Amino acid sequence: MKKHNFFYFAMLVAIGLTLNLTSCKEDEDPTPLTLATLTAGDIDLNGATAPNNVPSEPTITATFSTDVDATTAIAANITLVRDYDDTNIGLTITVSGKTITIVPTEALLTGTLHELTLTAALKSTEGEMLTTAVSRTFTTDGFFAPTGMVAHWNFEDNADDQIGDYDASAEIDVTYTDGRKTTAGKAASFNGTTSIIEIPNGDQLMNTSDFTLSFWVKAEESGKGHFIIGLAAFYGFQFELGSDFKWFKMPVQFEYEDGTTGTGGDLSYNGDGLTNETGGWRGTVINEENTALDASLKNTWAHIAYVYDSETKERMMFLNGKLVIKQDYDLWIDDEGVPYKESTTIGLKYGGTAPEVVNELAFGFIQSRAGTLWDTESWGGYDLPGANHFQGQLDDVRIFNKAVSEAEMLLMYNSEKP
Repeated sequence: MKKHNFFYFAMLVAIGLTLNLTSCKEDEDPTPLTLATLTAGDIDLNGATAPNNVPSEPTITATFSTDVDATTAIAANITLVRDYDDTNIGLTITVSGKTITIVPTEALLTGTLHELTLTAALKSTEGEMLTTAVSRTFTTDGFFAPTGMVAHWNFEDNADDQIGDYDASAEIDVTYTDGRKTTAGKAASFNGTTSIIEIPNGDQLMNTSDFTLSFWVKAEESGKGHFIIGLAAFYGFQFELGSDFKWFKMPVQFEYEDGTTGTGGDLSYNGDGLTNETGGWRGTVINEENTALDASLKNTWAHIAYVYDSETKERMMFLNGKLVIKQDYDLWIDDEGVPYKESTTIGLKYGGTAPEVVNELAFGFIQSRAGTLWDTESWGGYDLPGANHFQGQLDDVRIFNKAVSEAEMLLMYNSEKP
């Protein structure tokens, strides 16, 4: 009987020791490091659908299953990349227990896709690596607008510059009406006879080697051409749309290496598709054929942009996010192979002289009212009723001291289109 009791006692001790050892082992196992939540303010970044309303200055919070080793929460292991140009955004990263707080060091571009990555090199304070690397995308709220903008008129019941100090000094017979879509707000409306907005010191907007002018326009049939934007006409820059809506052009005053200025002629687009290889001008390397150009421009909202890139010496026009014409000044040579002066272009430079023209940017006409250039021409004098005053709506005029890229242009169009 004693032997049986001893046997049972030994069995109980063995079971107790086993349970104790197992319990100790379980107590000693570190907790795996896993992501619990990922938010930007109250916006879930960890859901099934990537959000498109993240603010441009977000505070991103990642919480985990256990405390995080702060020495591993570094830029090499936590990245935020702007999608369209692969720019790595600078981050301020702090750790408190189970939480990592991530704040971009500068405001993110609006309307832009970003990707946040937490690599598996993140560790817990117990040395456990993140079980699975995390990659999440989100889009910032608002319209996309590239960097490098120096002026922006959004015409929300006024003609104030939203970026710099280029506010209107005069607004004549301009009204503000609903724009191309609700989220775009208001647009400036021009009556085709007297409407004009004037901005002083326009020369400073083109005192640059690289340049982009971007705007939305809805031109109405008026039986005459449309002078939509002008800074001292061709002595600065001007944008003109034909009365038949089958062409548009924009001369810009350039500075050459010898200190003189000139336009190199108009950059004109009519959709004929001719390039330097198919009978077009020798400097034209891209010319998109469009036999129905008027349908893209008449009584409908269109996004138009002009770009000059000083590094490549190329001038370009975009229509609705697409590059439609490009000319390369390096190809401007005569029949004997002698380069034209345009091949020495170093950037833009205002070339106007008073009183013929005045240093004021005009919306709704080719120049401001004080200029005397073309005053006696039926189509060119501001005070003449038959002049080519713009009739229609204008919105989101932007000027950049950079050459906006094709990718940026398409993003800008897609984020703002009706």
